[in-house]
Amino acid sequence: MSQAMQLERLLQRYPALDACREEIQKAYEILKETYERKGMLLVCGNGGSGADSEHIVGELMKEFAIKRPLPEEMKQKLREVSPEYGELLGRHLQGSLPAIPLTGNIALSTAFANDAVPELVFAQQVYGYGDENSALLGISTSGNSKNVIYAIETARAKGMAVIGLTGEGGGKMKELCDVCICVPAASTPDIQELHLPVYHALCRMIEEAFFG
Repeated sequence: MSQAMQLERLLQRYPALDACREEIQKAYEILKETYERKGMLLVCGNGGSGADSEHIVGELMKEFAIKRPLPEEMKQKLREVSPEYGELLGRHLQGSLPAIPLTGNIALSTAFANDAVPELVFAQQVYGYGDENSALLGISTSGNSKNVIYAIETARAKGMAVIGLTGEGGGKMKELCDVCICVPAASTPDIQELHLPVYHALCRMIEEAFFG
C-alpha cells in the first residue's frame, strides 16, 4: 500500500483527523528526508506520551508491516566475519530506521536529574545525539510540557527538524516546531487515543517508502 493510500486509510478510519491531513503529510516528508540523509529520529514525551515514544521507536527499528530482509551484501559480510553465527544473523536481522527514545537510559536520566536540572534530561540527550541530519519528535498532549519544549529548543539550535504531536490548540509547541500535528481533542485520554493512529500511519508510510 502506497504512502498516499496509508494516509487515506487513516483519514477514512478517523475522519476527525482530516483537519490534520497537511501536517501529517509534512511530518512524513520530514521523516523521509531525515532517513534519506542517513539521520535518525529522537522521540520524547511524558507518561503515556513517553510510552508512545517507546512504541514509535519499536515500529521503526524493526519490521512493522513489511518484511525488511538484509541486503545480500550485508548477509555476505556477516558470513565472512562470523562463519559460526553469520548465517543466523543474516537470516534474522532486519532493516532498520534508526530511532532513539529519550525516555529510557535510567543511569543517564537519573544521574543528570540528580546532578543538574531534571527538566533538561531530554534536552541533554538531544544535545548529545542530535545533529543537522536528524529530527526530533516531541509529544505533549498540552503542547506545553517544559522538558519537551527544552528538547525542542535544543534541537532547533542543533539545526534539527522538529515534529510536534499535541492536542487541539498546540500550546507553545505549535510555534516552535517545523510541523505540529494538533489532533482535534481536548482531554488527555482523548488526545492520546488519536495520537496512536497518527503515529502508526506515519510509521507505515515511512516503512513503505524505504522497504515497500
